[in-house]
Formats: sequence, structure tokens, C-alpha cells
Amino acid sequence: MGSIKIAVDAMGGDYAPHSEVEGAVQAARDFGIEVILVGRKDRVSRALQDVNERGNGLPIEIQNADEVISMTESAATAIRKKRSSSIRVAATLVKQGHAQAMVSAGNTGAVMVASKMILGSLDRVDRPALAAVIPTVRGAAVVLDVGANVDCKPHHLHQFALMGHIYARKMLGIEKPRIGLLSIGEEETKGNLLTKEVHKALKEASLNFIGNVEGKDVYHGKADVVVCDGFTGNVALKISEGLIEVLLSILKEELTRTLTSQVGALLSRQAFKRVKKRLDYSEFGGAPLLGVRGVSIICHGRSNANAIKNAIRMAKEFCTNDVNQVIEREFESLF
Repeated sequence: MGSIKIAVDAMGGDYAPHSEVEGAVQAARDFGIEVILVGRKDRVSRALQDVNERGNGLPIEIQNADEVISMTESAATAIRKKRSSSIRVAATLVKQGHAQAMVSAGNTGAVMVASKMILGSLDRVDRPALAAVIPTVRGAAVVLDVGANVDCKPHHLHQFALMGHIYARKMLGIEKPRIGLLSIGEEETKGNLLTKEVHKALKEASLNFIGNVEGKDVYHGKADVVVCDGFTGNVALKISEGLIEVLLSILKEELTRTLTSQVGALLSRQAFKRVKKRLDYSEFGGAPLLGVRGVSIICHGRSNANAIKNAIRMAKEFCTNDVNQVIEREFESLF
């Protein structure tokens, strides 16, 4: 594969365009990644001047996009009507081959609609799935779907399991990923009609299926890939994110409560920094929408520069590891 360019929606996140621009500068400087910043040219240019550690010579260019899709707009309507929005222009750059991947911290629904409508699905993929990489005590795991498909049929989750297997193998370096089905009990008789049917299908598949996993097992790293419908996955992910934020906040409060705890905190400062980094969503960058042509990485709306930088890195690694080609090849042999 030749030079890889990443189109970054510079207008999407809560802190746009500054976080997007700063993250792009860091990615270009630290990883040598070529970036196209997509957004209102005057605002993006000013933000680039403000960051201006970039100096001359970093592979960053600006593509003008006059319109912005807000977080509250209807995704499908906005993508259809706002043809010059930063999200749609970024997706079009990928579709036309000017970029190989897009990164956005904008309206999640709009990014998914643009990815499905403009990029299209890979052959034999019925439903693209949003995959989140989460920290576990054993390293990391992939959870999918975390929001792209609220209502699913059993064969959709079967496909999610295979895409998760490929992603964990190619991106996380896990040779034989353990696939778990998120349910309300470990026994195969537990769960609703959907999980029971999926359990039967995955038992017969050629994957390393370990059976049902409960919510309490996810962060213990019992499975390398956790499969669920988008409604369940999104709720689980949001609860987890909220819990992590609250725990870190309580920990900080308790460590500053007394002189003794302040001394203990000082002595343990490096360990606490490492813990915080392991739990920090920005270290994981974003969530890829698996199963679309090209590469689409969806980030948190409140993504900081570090999250954008890591999402850009993830997008390049997705391309260089030929994840889409492997998905198409393995789907062709199975479906």
C-alpha cells in the first residue's frame, strides 16, 4: 500500500477545531501520518496557527467544508441536506480515494449514516458494527456492537463475532481470540431468544467461542471479543465510562482529604498516573465501524487532542493491517 492519508472531521467534537487540529499535528509529527483537516477553512487555519508547533513540512492539508452537523440534529436528514458538511466531505474524500480513512468526533449517528451511505458495506457484510477497545486486567478486549445496530438478528451477531475475531487478531495481535457472547448468565440456557440463537450458531462456527460471558467478566478479560447487539453494547459502554469517571473522581477526593492520604498519594503518584492512563479512553482513540469500505473511526464527542492523535494512528494501522481485505476474504468463504 502506498501513502496513507487520513481525513479528519475538524468541526465535529465538543472542542473543535482545536482538539482535532492539535491531534492532527501530534499524529503528523509523532507518527509521520498524512492528514487532511476537513472543515471551515478560516477556522481550521486559525487553529493551525494557534497550535503552530507544527513548523513547516508536516504532511497536513486543509479541505474546506462550509457546513457543520450539530450533535442534536437528525443524522439521516443532516447527511442528506448538508452535502458540504465536514462529516460528509470527509467520507467523500475516502470514497473518491483521496484519503483511505476518516476520523470524526462529531454526531455519531451522522458519521455512521455517512459511512454506510457514502462508503457502503463490504461484500457479504449485512450490518457494519461499531467496535470499542476496552482495557481489561489482561490487556484489552473488543466489544461489538456498541451502538450501530439497536435491533439485531442472530446472523448479524454471528457476523459481528467474525469481524471482532479478525480485528482482535490483526489489530491487537491475539492469535486465537476468545469469543464471548454477552448475556445474563454463563449457562447457554440463560438469556433472551436472540442470545440463545446466537449461542447455537457460534458453537457450530470455526471460531474460538468460549460461551456466554456476564457483565462482571468483561473487564476481567475473560474474553478477547465480547459480542452483543448495539443497544446492549452501548448501554454497557456508557455505564462503564461513567463508572470509571466516578471512581477516579472519588479516588482523587479521598487522596486529598487528609494530610496522611496526601502523603500517601504523593508516594504513589506514579502508580496512580499509570492506572489513570490504562483507563483513559483517549489512549484508545476511537471506535472503528467494522464492515464498511474504507475506514471510519468514530471518537467521543469530548475527545481531546490525545484521543484524536490516537484515532488517527488507529486509522493508519487499520489500513496497513489490511483489516477490510481480511474481512472480505473470510466472509466470502463463510457466508
